[in-house]
Amino acid sequence: MRIAVTGAGGLIGSALVRSLRAEGAGGHEVVRLVRRAPRAADEVRWDPARQYVDAAGLVGCEAVVHLAGAGVGDRRWSEAYKKEIRDSRVLGTAALAEALASLEEPPRVLVCGSAIGYYGDTGDRAVDENAPPGAGFLPGVCEEWEAAAAPAEEAGVRVAFARTGLVVAREGGAWGRLFPVFRAGLGGRLGSGRQFWSFISLQDEVAALRHIVDTDTLSGPVNLTAPDPLTNREVTAAMGRVLHRPTLLTVPPVALRVYLGEFAEDVLGSQRVVPRKLLDSGFAFSHPSIDEAIRAALA
Repeated sequence: MRIAVTGAGGLIGSALVRSLRAEGAGGHEVVRLVRRAPRAADEVRWDPARQYVDAAGLVGCEAVVHLAGAGVGDRRWSEAYKKEIRDSRVLGTAALAEALASLEEPPRVLVCGSAIGYYGDTGDRAVDENAPPGAGFLPGVCEEWEAAAAPAEEAGVRVAFARTGLVVAREGGAWGRLFPVFRAGLGGRLGSGRQFWSFISLQDEVAALRHIVDTDTLSGPVNLTAPDPLTNREVTAAMGRVLHRPTLLTVPPVALRVYLGEFAEDVLGSQRVVPRKLLDSGFAFSHPSIDEAIRAALA
């Protein structure tokens, strides 16, 4: 299969590309969308900020996995960076969807990245894909992000929105910042620790994306989280248990607000999200528990 991937240089995208290509002579042909002039035969130019895509480079693609977007936790939120977070997702998705719709033979599936931030703070309430959007900046971004894929849907492309949780990985993302802190024995719960964290191992994230591509019955929102979300207190204990380090410290909410600004409210918020569609479609998690996910990240 010929598969196009945006965000191929990111944590999830690079792991996905490796997985798609790691099948020897039977591996998939991967096309990577890049923001600069292409330097290799497998690269296609696009400029999400200017809503430009070299659609000719997507001819023959049967699937597209769209993962590009500015990192939500990469910087303290200013109004300018919030605009970058929003525009990198909404404008890029709109440009890609319109480019796919323009093709004489569009791909059969577009897996568009999204996030469990769609649901906002759910407290102790478990939610699946049928839950409505929450209130606030991130839920609003997720709504616009998903709506921007409409041109592809209208062209007959099966579109699925991969609402991803916290990816347990050593190489990057939010968890990549946690590992050094916990290894140093400085890890601890954030705030009360009662907020739910919906996690997924990087390996299961990649497998789930591939499962969506291959499963014709999956469309619309699909939660990519492990089956049993845990509280931050439970996750903290697991990190200490696996790494054999103390977890006695607590980061008070006021410190998080000083360090992270507005984003601290999302860190302290609770998201108890379950992957109903994945489970109902027969997907089997390799690392359903937090201990397994942490060990997989360290392997």
